[in-house]
Amino acid sequence: HMNRVQRFRILRKYVMQHWQEDFMFGYQFLNGCNPVMMQKSTKIPDNFPVTSAMVESCLERDLTLEEEVKAGNIYIADYAIMEGISPNSTDPCTLQYLAAPICMLYKNVQNKILPIAIQLGQTPGEDNPIFLPTDDKYDWLLAKIWVRSSDFHVHQTVTHLLRTHLISEVFGIAMFRQLPAVHPAFKLLLPHIRFTIAINTKAREQLICECGLFDKANGTGGGGHVELVQKSMKTFTYKSLCFPEAIKARGLESEEELPYYYYRDDGLRVWKAVQSFVTDIVSIYYSSDETVQDDEEIQAFVKDVCSFGMQDQDECEFPKSLKTREQLIEYLTTVIFTASAQHASINFGQYDWCSWIPNSPPTMRKAPPTKKGTVTVQHIIESLPDRGRSCWHLGAVWALSQFQENELFLGMYPDEHFTEKPAKAAMEKFRKKLTEITSFIKSRNEGKKLPYYYLSPDRIPNSVAV
Repeated sequence: HMNRVQRFRILRKYVMQHWQEDFMFGYQFLNGCNPVMMQKSTKIPDNFPVTSAMVESCLERDLTLEEEVKAGNIYIADYAIMEGISPNSTDPCTLQYLAAPICMLYKNVQNKILPIAIQLGQTPGEDNPIFLPTDDKYDWLLAKIWVRSSDFHVHQTVTHLLRTHLISEVFGIAMFRQLPAVHPAFKLLLPHIRFTIAINTKAREQLICECGLFDKANGTGGGGHVELVQKSMKTFTYKSLCFPEAIKARGLESEEELPYYYYRDDGLRVWKAVQSFVTDIVSIYYSSDETVQDDEEIQAFVKDVCSFGMQDQDECEFPKSLKTREQLIEYLTTVIFTASAQHASINFGQYDWCSWIPNSPPTMRKAPPTKKGTVTVQHIIESLPDRGRSCWHLGAVWALSQFQENELFLGMYPDEHFTEKPAKAAMEKFRKKLTEITSFIKSRNEGKKLPYYYLSPDRIPNSVAV
């Protein structure tokens, strides 16, 4: 049984050897540590004027770009959220830069996802060229590095900090405030917010505070990271935490259309297992929709999340009350899945994908290029983070990717908050299902150069605890 360290080495070595390849760049949109950016394109964005002529040498089906879009083979990763975020200026000796790129991806005849056009800013124009795989090799490489760096910022601040750590804390605080310890929802959720308030307090003291790690090593430090969180809050919806809905919203639900998207496939398996377990528990304690409506404590819990956690933002669409057992099941499934599976999928791959700095630069020391044909190797090296920032970054992604000594994984409930027989039977059934998923993932990964294991239940901790 290969241990984690060896497995890390295989992937990390693979990243170091292949990071410059278009295949590897595209693959990370599916199964890297931020597999949530890619969307199916229904039309070419107005602010990204890619023409058929620009990319015709990349298209493999004798179709024009417009026809490829219609056929569902064009995808977009848009980092518009980065537009206008203040770059880190805490160190007067080192200027740091951010970009807000748009990247067009193409599904080729082998169903591989490849980048075919990159624009490094949101407003098209003379000084914001569209970089192409046919350009000079260093122009193209630097354009991809800029996308990877922007991806790192969105991953750390939005996908990871806001959408797993902070939201799990919101659920946790509302739970402690509104649900008594004898409530079945309290017993169900408690293991899934274990240590979350503690780890987030630590993050506020050491990572995202003034002079913390973000300020030392990260291009969004010194306030940019706060702006990013605040900006993302404006478009944060409840539905975007429901895994199947989030996949559908990006047009990526079809396995026939987009194979090899293991984050989606494994995520849906785990989501269904959690949902089925929650359904079993809810049906033990709630005989009808009326019992849900009449449960003042559960109603106070969801209202607390919406009113205090999400500050009653109109756009967030977090429910203020629950009318049916089905809604309650979805809500509890979302809380558990976000804290366990979603966090695991975007946290524990950080050392694999981000420890090789050029694949995931935490900051950039030169502005994005505004012309083609000017980039040299030296220019790329001078753009990448210096040694000091690279070290801070490496230490952070290593620490974040470690399991704890006493880690409790999905389905492990040693504290036995539930004493009733049917609840214990539901847990047993849940564990059995998770074991099946683990074996399935293990056999699928056999002999793969790039195994995907972040959503294997034996590697999904119960809660956000690191």
